[in-house]
Amino acid sequence: MATIQVRDVQGEVQSERELPAELFGGPVNVAVMHQVVVAARAAQRAGTHSTKTRGEVRGGGKKPWRQKGTGRARQGSIRAPQWMGGGASHGPQPLDHSKRVNKKMRRLALRSALSDALDSGKLAVVEGLVFDGPRTKDAVGVLETFGLEGNVLLVLDAPDENVERSFRNLSNVKIDYTGNLSTYDLLYADRVLFTDRALDRLAGIEPAEAPEPAVPKAETTPSGSGGEEEAEVEPEAEDAAPEPDDEDAGSDEEGSEG
Repeated sequence: MATIQVRDVQGEVQSERELPAELFGGPVNVAVMHQVVVAARAAQRAGTHSTKTRGEVRGGGKKPWRQKGTGRARQGSIRAPQWMGGGASHGPQPLDHSKRVNKKMRRLALRSALSDALDSGKLAVVEGLVFDGPRTKDAVGVLETFGLEGNVLLVLDAPDENVERSFRNLSNVKIDYTGNLSTYDLLYADRVLFTDRALDRLAGIEPAEAPEPAVPKAETTPSGSGGEEEAEVEPEAEDAAPEPDDEDAGSDEEGSEG
């Protein structure tokens, strides 16, 4: 099983981890990678190219001159393809250029691209890629520490605003996520930088959640230091219904007897 060194942002080796053989140990299938890349590039084409035929160009409904007797070639419309301003014959029309590639081919091409990246030595892993704020200077420092030159592909496990904004001003760096990793991006990049959490997610290991910042406890004033303690306010009991007076009760009884 292949292994790779995991370094921090200062370039110091933190550990050496094993790479899963089902992702980085397979043979490199160039033919499948070519088919998947061609399909990916074709799917990016909009296919909105269009030209007008002689029937779609405005005008040209009248015959320019009579059929015989003028000495000129016969013409039926000034919007025929041989006329300037006429319609285009056999011109491009809207078309869907996408090609169908099954899931097995995509997975095989991705495994081949990952294996090729490892064999060619353009793969690197960084631990704890966390920035306090968006600073391009910090991003440049990471690239210089790892010696990454040319087109660099940075693979993250999840969106990180500080990291993305730090690398955004670098035109040679492209940021991608493990769920959106493509064969074309891996082959196009000169160097590939994975974060340790992105590598875990790619291998099917759920990365551990980042520790939450500790919340400071509220300071309490001791009772003997002169501070006044807040007395607990007990909830007031509901007001009981007023009892009827004896005189009122007697008058009611008299009224009922009468």
